Amino acid sequence: MANVFEVLEKDHDEVKSMMAELETGSPPAREGESRRTPGRKQLVDQLIMEESKHEAVEEQYFWPVVRELVPGGHELADEAVRQEQKAKFTLEDLIGYQPGETRYEQMLTGLIQEAREHIAFEEERVWPELRLVLSPERSVELGTKIERAKKMAPTRPHPHTPPNPGLLKATSPLVGAADRLRDLVTGRARH
Repeated sequence: MANVFEVLEKDHDEVKSMMAELETGSPPAREGESRRTPGRKQLVDQLIMEESKHEAVEEQYFWPVVRELVPGGHELADEAVRQEQKAKFTLEDLIGYQPGETRYEQMLTGLIQEAREHIAFEEERVWPELRLVLSPERSVELGTKIERAKKMAPTRPHPHTPPNPGLLKATSPLVGAADRLRDLVTGRARH
């Protein structure tokens, strides 16, 4: 069984890999023309899905534990949730644009920068503090809960849903199912 840090690190590594791949494509020659690597839209869709699931389960399980156990945890969690909420709005906006469109490329560049900063915030500021106060047993329990919840988590950002852990735990399976159905209908699930 993986502990919470291993589970979240795996997610972070996956997202960092996708972001690096997105940055390696050549820029479009002009507005509306996509000369990026093949599958750029699918890769961004995958990034949106993974980020949406990751942030949803963190808000349900990880940040409440940080608030509970870490001295100054409320402030750390508040800052992280603010960052995540901002990212959700960008992720939602990205869905409406296509690679090669100026606005899409600008949003994607900004999102990648902010995601790297957010990951660093978690790994460098939050994790060390949580490691000091989280027992190995609870760390594994939390990792298990996050892995389980991620299987049913939303695959789309929902920035207008309050980041309330109780609300998210209650609605996440239903919203996740609706997102997966929508992904299936739109063809997004094939990627």
